[in-house]
Order: sequence, then C-alpha cells, then structure tokens
Amino acid sequence: MAPYSMDLRERVVRTWDTSGDAEEVAATFAVSRAWVHRLVQRRRETGSIAPRQQTKFRSRVLAGQEARLAALIAARPDATLAELREALPTTAALSTLWLEIDRLGLTVRKHRTRRRTTPTRRRR
Repeated sequence: MAPYSMDLRERVVRTWDTSGDAEEVAATFAVSRAWVHRLVQRRRETGSIAPRQQTKFRSRVLAGQEARLAALIAARPDATLAELREALPTTAALSTLWLEIDRLGLTVRKHRTRRRTTPTRRRR
C-alpha cells in the first residue's frame, strides 16, 4: 500500500493544530484516528511528517535457481526433497524447497511400480 500524500499529511496536521480532536480530523479526511496520532507523534519526535522509507524484504533463497530445479525434477521426478536439496547448491529448508516447487507449478511424484519398503497386508 502506498503512503498517504504529503498534501493530505499537511492538511491533517494543520487541522489537528486548530482543533486538537483526532476523531474529528480522522472523520474529516477519512483516515484512522490512530494514523492521525502517529502522524502528530512523528512530527513531534522527528520534526517531519514525511512517510518513512519503505523497508526492503529479503529476496528468495532459491532465486536464480528455478531453471536448475526444474531440470532436476524433469530428470528425476521421483527424487525426494532432501535429494533435490543436495543436488542444488543450497542450504534452504525442505519447506522452502517445496514452496519453490509449488510456485513453479511442478510436481514431485513417486513411481507406483517401485517396491514398498514395508510389506503389504495380506488378506486371509
């Protein structure tokens, strides 16, 4: 969400200075009462009503490795997530790897013809 414009901020602060009632100011400009209080507090503490700098979030751990991951899955669709993680040069968690596979729209399937590790139940 984009920050409120400087024009709106200046009008809100001017109205606050004349009335001092946050609820009235909030209703006039269709903003929240808490935002009015935060704006006035920011002006009191920093002397500025400008919006703060937007924070940059971390980039994805597997960014740039999508093509390699897709090639690994195409070559071995029955590989486990742990095997895929070992094949990639990464220390990402298995859940992160799974989310990236899901984001790419790929599936990891086991072969049905493979032998089970535990014996199947026998009917009597």
